[in-house]
Amino acid sequence: MKLQGKKVLTVIEHEFEDSELIYPHYRLQEEGAISHIAGKEAETTYTGKNGVPVVSDYSFEQINIEEYDAILVPGGWAPDKLRRYKEVLAMVTYMHEQKRVIGQICHAGWVLISADILKGKNVTSTPGIKDDMVNAGATWHNEEVVVDGPLVSSRRPPDLPAYGRALVEAIAK
Repeated sequence: MKLQGKKVLTVIEHEFEDSELIYPHYRLQEEGAISHIAGKEAETTYTGKNGVPVVSDYSFEQINIEEYDAILVPGGWAPDKLRRYKEVLAMVTYMHEQKRVIGQICHAGWVLISADILKGKNVTSTPGIKDDMVNAGATWHNEEVVVDGPLVSSRRPPDLPAYGRALVEAIAK
């Protein structure tokens, strides 16, 4: 198990893309990572775009981000909500400054844009926010996964196997 002893935080809000949260969450656990989910409220059920319910372990305010090796932002419509929480932006900024792994897929790039961490980065995302990513200073690539140092980005659900592999490798380093 490549990720024994590593801690990963996934941030959540309603209307997340179900597979983009569930797949990485369990994939990282399979590799031995401790994987927590945090939302605005602790022990609250958040519902994905396709109806999958996920219960948060913690609230954003309960998280000590210094304890985590990686943060994941799933896509869907949740990122448009997540980027409005100062706690989420602070966590993403901290992980960026500490050169810890940040995983983002699909529309999750919106959170990184709002955290102002994309200048000079190579990324991918759903093509629907390509212009947003470029306008934030990133170089956008139409690839299933792009790794730029500790930043791991992916386009959409069909790319989840490549995204999962890249996350495991990035966190294991």
